[in-house]
Amino acid sequence: MAASSSEDGELRRACAAAIGGGGSKENIVLAIRVAKGRGILEKLGRVAKPRVLALTTAKNSSKGQRAKAFLRVLKYSSGGVLEPAKLYKLKHLTKMEVVSNDATGCTFILGFGNLRSQSVTPPQWTMRNIDDRNRLLLFILNMCKEILGRIPKFVGIDVVEMALWAKENTPTMNSQGNIQDGPAASVMMQRDLKVTVEKDLVSQAEEEDMEALLGTYVMGIGEAEAFSERLKRELLALEAANVHALLESESLIEEVLQGLEAASVCVDDMDEWLRIFNVKLRHMREDIESVESRNNKLEMQSTSNNSLLDELDKLLARLRIPSEFAASLTGGSFDEARMLKNVEACEWLTGAIRGLEVPNLDPCYANMRAVKEKRAELEKLKNTFVRRASEFLRNYFSSLVDFMISDKSYFSQSLDKNCLGPLRKAYCHSLNLLLRREAREFANELRASTKASRNPTVWLESSTGSSQTGNSTDSSTVSEAYSKMLTIFIPLLVDESSFFAHFMCFEVPAFVPPGAPANDTKNGSDGNDANDDDLSLMDSNANGNNSSELGTLNEALQDLLDGIQEDFYAVVDWAYKIDPLRCISMHGITERYLSGQKADAAGFVRKLLNDLESKLSSQFGRFVDEACHQIERNERNVRQMGVLSYIPRFATLATRMEQYIQGHSRDLVDQAYMKLVSTMFVTLEKIAQSDPKYADIVLLENYAAFQNSLYDLANVVPTLAKFYHQASEAYEQACTRHINMIIDIQFERLFQFARKIEDLMYTITPEEIPFQLGLSKMDLRKVLKSTLSGIDKSISAMFRKLQKNLTSEELLPSLWEKCKKEFLDKYESFVQLVAKVYPNETIPSVEEMRDLLASQ
Repeated sequence: MAASSSEDGELRRACAAAIGGGGSKENIVLAIRVAKGRGILEKLGRVAKPRVLALTTAKNSSKGQRAKAFLRVLKYSSGGVLEPAKLYKLKHLTKMEVVSNDATGCTFILGFGNLRSQSVTPPQWTMRNIDDRNRLLLFILNMCKEILGRIPKFVGIDVVEMALWAKENTPTMNSQGNIQDGPAASVMMQRDLKVTVEKDLVSQAEEEDMEALLGTYVMGIGEAEAFSERLKRELLALEAANVHALLESESLIEEVLQGLEAASVCVDDMDEWLRIFNVKLRHMREDIESVESRNNKLEMQSTSNNSLLDELDKLLARLRIPSEFAASLTGGSFDEARMLKNVEACEWLTGAIRGLEVPNLDPCYANMRAVKEKRAELEKLKNTFVRRASEFLRNYFSSLVDFMISDKSYFSQSLDKNCLGPLRKAYCHSLNLLLRREAREFANELRASTKASRNPTVWLESSTGSSQTGNSTDSSTVSEAYSKMLTIFIPLLVDESSFFAHFMCFEVPAFVPPGAPANDTKNGSDGNDANDDDLSLMDSNANGNNSSELGTLNEALQDLLDGIQEDFYAVVDWAYKIDPLRCISMHGITERYLSGQKADAAGFVRKLLNDLESKLSSQFGRFVDEACHQIERNERNVRQMGVLSYIPRFATLATRMEQYIQGHSRDLVDQAYMKLVSTMFVTLEKIAQSDPKYADIVLLENYAAFQNSLYDLANVVPTLAKFYHQASEAYEQACTRHINMIIDIQFERLFQFARKIEDLMYTITPEEIPFQLGLSKMDLRKVLKSTLSGIDKSISAMFRKLQKNLTSEELLPSLWEKCKKEFLDKYESFVQLVAKVYPNETIPSVEEMRDLLASQ
């Protein structure tokens, strides 16, 4: 033991150096060498690891607090130096167990309660001899008693043997305990080994009785059976006394049971109250969220209102008509003194009218009622001023011509350039009335002679019968009438422009004669395109000196032909009322005539064609806007199931629009497709979200109907092909969501179990997963039993659920196949997880599940 003492002192100093290197203030009570994993591991051929166990105490700085006790594990580094390996708190020690498989009794296990939640087997420690084992265990026992106020559980340890050993080895251990670790360690060593062992394990009287009993047992080996019988009789007497005591305390037990029953009633009442409070709190939380949502909407509405007021102020400033300009335009005289004010009023009116047109005005304001009314008011002012000015000029020209005719000496001056201006104006005014009357009479006769039934403008209204769109009447005569109007009057207007230029002595380049090659080949015409309607002026840039003269000519042509465009507009409006889709073919006809006019054609004719093209685009845009409005009205209807009415009707509309293009430009129709289909998809999503329970069913049925109805057109129209693919993707997404929902209804526990396993595999190994809470093999078997027993009924339930709310029966076979494939994919992933985590568990194979699904 002396060598052991010397060795223990050196070991304590080495341990103190290892622990002190980390800045620890712990006192080492005992340090002893052990082997980790010896005993059974040696039989298995594994090498035991040398370790050092050190019992330490740390004094708490706060007054009134007990000292803390620790068990430190130290290991040897590659250089043979001790270094800390693990630290255990003795307050968590619950069990000291000697391994029964080790015949020497030197191998034991220390069980710590805080290790229960971990899937780790407590390490085994093997001492060099029984004395070292008893030393360590007694030290731990006394430290737990004195510092923690409790002792751990003994398993496989003879307490009497430990007490006798402690009594025999007390002097030796006392001598080892007086080390330089301070008074705390010294007191622990001396008092705990000498007093605590005798006092706490057994008292002096109990020790004497035990010694006498053991002495009797040793001296009288032949009396063992008698001794055993005696002990059995005493045990039976003690048990009878215990039963009697229990019977006597029956009333107390009943009182306790009654108290427990009353407490249970109180707990049930409290549970009910808590449930009520939980409901009220949930309602209160929903009310708070609703209030917050309304507050957010009010703030957004306030910000929007302020921005709207600013915009309206700017718009009102543009809509105001100065009183002095209104007076000049409606009732002012044309005297020379007031002519400057009249011109200023005309310039303001022109700018105001242009300012209310779409290029200069935000398109969102174009259809506002106030803007329309102000535009009509400005047009009325313009018409009033034009009527007054025309009357003044007519009287002025008449008097001027009469004066020139009556005075022959003055008539000779008319050949002078300075005298041509009044004559040109008189000619333009007189011929303008004739041309406008001819155009009006021709347009009226044309409309009266054209027989065409009016087609409905309501194409996508949900309340409109299908026969209204499916049996549309032929309205080709409308386009033919418009084409005839252009065929007759466009060459006439060009000819009148040419004659006026020559007759009124304008020094401008000659017109290109019919059939001659044109210098300008842009706007869709080539060198071989000789159109009889194409009488145009030569490029004014060929002779810079004539540019001002050409400008004067175009102004005169405006006076000559102005007003005739109203009859063309009337034909366009008449055609729109009969069949709005005819705007497509008329737009193409206008593009063909416009491409036939060179850049420097008679200015008024080209401007007229441009205005007609813009008006047709605007009219067709109005039809598209109305159709979009009809689609959006479906959103406000009651809950809708099945295919929405506007899906098949759009296919009919698109088919007819393609018929009206007839080789012309597609831009107008493609833009309409983009606006209509976008509105259809947005409205469909809103209708679906109005009832989230059936949202995916509504989406997949309508997107499937959209694809079926537009399959042929999508193969030849790129714009529709893009939306066809968009509908296909949305259909697949809705199918996937709906199918997963149906699968989860029947097999939620099975695949939820799989998701838990997948989540844990990111952090721990598969072998550790069966030891986690809720993921044991027993839990797996329970899940398999609850979900896969009666699997054929669950599969039938999935089919019925898929069929229940589906109105399009033709979609059921494909959806059921998708559902079975999705279920097999999920189940295959589950089988792979089980094979990896629970290799010995048997579950139905993927092939068996596939055969079962195929039989349904």
